[in-house]
Amino acid sequence: MALTGRAALAAAAGALLILAFRAPATLVLVNALLVAAIAADVALAAPVRAVRLSRSGDTRVLLGERASVELGVENPSRRTLRAVVRDAWQPSAGAAPPSGRVTVPAGARARLTTALSPDRRGDKTAAAVTIRSLGPLGLAARQGRQAAPWTVRVLPPARSRGHRPENRARPGRHAGRHLAPTAPHSDR
Repeated sequence: MALTGRAALAAAAGALLILAFRAPATLVLVNALLVAAIAADVALAAPVRAVRLSRSGDTRVLLGERASVELGVENPSRRTLRAVVRDAWQPSAGAAPPSGRVTVPAGARARLTTALSPDRRGDKTAAAVTIRSLGPLGLAARQGRQAAPWTVRVLPPARSRGHRPENRARPGRHAGRHLAPTAPHSDR
C-alpha cells in the first residue's frame, strides 16, 4: 500500500478541524473517517497482481540514435485500472519518460512507449516494472512489481558511409563513390 499527496492533504484538513474544535471526540471521528477512506480506496483499487505486461519494439540501435520500446499493460480484472507505471531500465539506456499514467478499463489494454537514448554500447536490459494502482478517491494505492524482460543491443555508431552494411554488400562502392574501370595506357 502507498499513500498519496491527497491523503496528506486530508490529514492536514483533519488536523485543522481537530484544532478548531479541541475535543477528543473530534480527534477520534476525524481519524476514523480518514482510516476508513484510505481502506476503502485500497479495497476499490484494481489488483496489481492480475495485470499482464508485454513488450514490443526495437531490439537493436546504433550508438547515438534512439530506440523505441512499447510496454503493453492489460487489465483482466473487473475494475478500471488507474495507475502510475514505472518502466525501469538500467541507467546507461537513457530511458525517457521513466514513468507514465494509464487508465485501462476492465478487460482492456493500453500501451506506454519508452524512448531509449543509450550512451554506451552493449546490451541494455529492462528491469522490473512498478505498477501503482490508485483507488477512486486517490488517497491510497496498491503497488507491485512485475518482470517484463526485454533487451536492446546497442551497436557502434556508423561513422562513415563505407562501413554501412548496404555499402559493404555492393562491390565497387566505397564512401559513396563509384570506381570506374580505367582504359589501358598505350605507349606511342
